[in-house]
Amino acid sequence: MQVATSRAPDAVSSTGSARQHRDRPEGEILVRFSGVQKTYDGDHLAVRGLDLEIRKGEFLTLLGPSGSGKTTTLMMLAGFEVPTHGEILLDGRPITDVPPHRRDIGMVFQNYALFPHMTVAENVAFPLSVRGLGKAEIRERVERALGMVQLDGFGRRRPAQLSGGQQQRVALARALVFDPRLVLMDEPLGALDKRLREHMQIEIKHIHATTGITVVYVTHDQGEALTMSDRIAVFNDGAIQQIDRPEALYERPATSFVANFLGENNMLHGMVEAVEGRFCTVRLDGGQRVRALAVRAETCARTSLSLRPERALLGDGMQTGTNGLMGTVSEVIYLGDHSRILVSIPGNPDFMVKLPASAGMPPPAAGEPAMVAFAPEDCRALDPA
Repeated sequence: MQVATSRAPDAVSSTGSARQHRDRPEGEILVRFSGVQKTYDGDHLAVRGLDLEIRKGEFLTLLGPSGSGKTTTLMMLAGFEVPTHGEILLDGRPITDVPPHRRDIGMVFQNYALFPHMTVAENVAFPLSVRGLGKAEIRERVERALGMVQLDGFGRRRPAQLSGGQQQRVALARALVFDPRLVLMDEPLGALDKRLREHMQIEIKHIHATTGITVVYVTHDQGEALTMSDRIAVFNDGAIQQIDRPEALYERPATSFVANFLGENNMLHGMVEAVEGRFCTVRLDGGQRVRALAVRAETCARTSLSLRPERALLGDGMQTGTNGLMGTVSEVIYLGDHSRILVSIPGNPDFMVKLPASAGMPPPAAGEPAMVAFAPEDCRALDPA
């Protein structure tokens, strides 16, 4: 049985130098964070040494667990938090002393933040009213913004008369109505049910493609980030661990944290015995030896190996010149288009293999012996997890 190999040559991304989405050319820098730090108590850094460039027209997602620094970064850009150190530039100009309402930035919150006593049209018109625009222009812009989010004819309703998804559309229209240079979204879909959330992801993606506006989006939902983004910045402990295109982050994680946080992942641990060019030989804690890409591997040092479940197959790996680890099937989970096979191997009792329904072979039964096979190109030796 053949084992799938990586789709693209290995590459490691570093903070601040990631490539753009293949379909979006390198653009002009709109926002630059330079050495930005933020502390609330003088001891713990919520954001540490942040260097980040955001390009005009891109959809950048800040992804990470709670407390990782992503929301603090967004709030500093919005003007609701002040950096303790460093500088934030918008269109090349420092904005630390610029109040939020003068930054020309739209904001969409998770709780919508709509005025309940106002109609939909009045809510959307509010940013224009405070800017002193004329009634005719306000009416025209409001109608255009509501049409953009597919809420034509809803202008006279009040927020309480709308569904959660419709209220979120109103909040989005309000953020777009004054043609801001930048729109910030802080977990905007978190309060919606799964089906509506997935629908709104596509809607926001389409609006971004249509308007070409720059979007910075905060979420802890990895699926949301993969679906919507041109680039993703993965945060942990106040710093960006890696920033790149969604497919590059998934296929070529640079650290164990990114590999584990973004998508499903198998981890194996061991000692690097030798590094030869792009590859290394690792003696696993269970005693077996495997070959892997030497992404962050040093001879005689500990390492953690990362392998995506869809890159592993059940079969005799030794006969195909790939890695092969013997184990026992512990559980089989049927999920329609594929089955998840959990195999207990030395060092990992829940090693996952995804068996697609299109493979045309029945899944093994629990308790059967199994050989987990995978190619060295699909296994990445990273920092110890």
